[in-house]
Amino acid sequence: MAGGGAGLAKRLGTLLSGLLECGAFCGVIFGWASLVFVLKELHYFADLCHNATAEHSGLPDCSRQDEQFSLVFTIGSFMNNFMTFPMGFIFDRFGTAVARLIAISLYTGGTLLVAFSTPGLAVLLFPAMSMLSVGGILLILTNMQVGNLFGKYRSIIITLYNGAFDSSSAIFLIVKVLYERGLSLRSMFLFLAACSAWHLLRTLFLMPRRRIPYPLPPAYDYGLRCPGWSQSYRTYEEKRPVEEGGADETLPEPSAARVSTYTNAFAFTQLCGVLCAPWNGLILDWHKRGRSPRPDGALGALADLRASVLSLVVTVAQCLLFSVCAAVPVLPVQFATFVLQVLSRSFLYGGNAAFLAIAFPAQHFGKLYGLAMALSALVALLQYPCVALVQGPLGGDPFYVNLGMIAVVLVAFVSPVVVARECRRRAQELGAAGTPLAAPPGAETPAETTH
Repeated sequence: MAGGGAGLAKRLGTLLSGLLECGAFCGVIFGWASLVFVLKELHYFADLCHNATAEHSGLPDCSRQDEQFSLVFTIGSFMNNFMTFPMGFIFDRFGTAVARLIAISLYTGGTLLVAFSTPGLAVLLFPAMSMLSVGGILLILTNMQVGNLFGKYRSIIITLYNGAFDSSSAIFLIVKVLYERGLSLRSMFLFLAACSAWHLLRTLFLMPRRRIPYPLPPAYDYGLRCPGWSQSYRTYEEKRPVEEGGADETLPEPSAARVSTYTNAFAFTQLCGVLCAPWNGLILDWHKRGRSPRPDGALGALADLRASVLSLVVTVAQCLLFSVCAAVPVLPVQFATFVLQVLSRSFLYGGNAAFLAIAFPAQHFGKLYGLAMALSALVALLQYPCVALVQGPLGGDPFYVNLGMIAVVLVAFVSPVVVARECRRRAQELGAAGTPLAAPPGAETPAETTH
């Protein structure tokens, strides 16, 4: 390619391989319900089941076993979000290569712990799931910058990657199905550990050492085979101004066969996350298509921010519908809940990442994304006490907990209102100035990068 920049084939290779990485590895913990089915078959935490039979069921009381599995998931999902904050600092400070090497080490260690765990060493699930969570979220954090390679499709790609992250929860469904076909848990997790070679190859050949800038400077290239690695990136950076959860998935358990059916249905719907997430990107990027010329500088930033208002409204509305359906005590209605969970989660995580990329300087993305995930982790910690509350004082009836969740979701409608007011304020400033303001600190227009 003229000028030594990365060609379309290399950029597409980076995009597609990153999509595979996010879709097969990054969010596997959210398929925990499928893995729990296998772990119960293998008698993990079985010593917590009481000999006394549960009322009306004629089966041993295994509520403490269920609570232990719930605790593993709660801690893992908490680490998934909370540790994104310090990892975001590492990503911003040391760059992509260092962050990905840490992620690969954590992911490999987590898969090996599961592979060599036994019912007698079930406690290994706690560090294993935490390591898988932190490694996975760090991998997707380094992948979301790939959207910078594709200009006006940036938000679509960011949300697409987040959708792939959601779909990766189906990996544990595959583990469950293969286990039922005769494969051992150990052999499958050893295979997942071996897949770390794929992550390492991507780190060396299809990812930058530091970060992919936005807007993309002329002749930008990346990867191990590039002379000087990210020399063009450093030159570009020196020209810039100095600046820049999860709900519990436990289902009613009338019988093992009915549980398996609903577990499979839930896991299969997660596969659709990669198809749903780009819809939010289309909402965020709609103003970048069909316009000649496209707005730049402060006008372009304002157009991006205005598009995010509609995205926020749609996201909160979906979360509200999901909470309402989850509160309906009719088991078949939960199929609709599964669909809404995929939609709302895809819009929520993808929209969050895209909004941070739109509204804030790129060199602070890792820290801000980590902070947002850390706050969500603190909220996720409420999952375990909520489960204990439902199974204890509330006698198994989650109605009042669900009602409280609906009330909390309603508060989220404040977010699009605040962003809309900020858009109005910026528009008034532009009108008063008579000409477009300079681009936000840390963001150059394409015209500036050519000098």
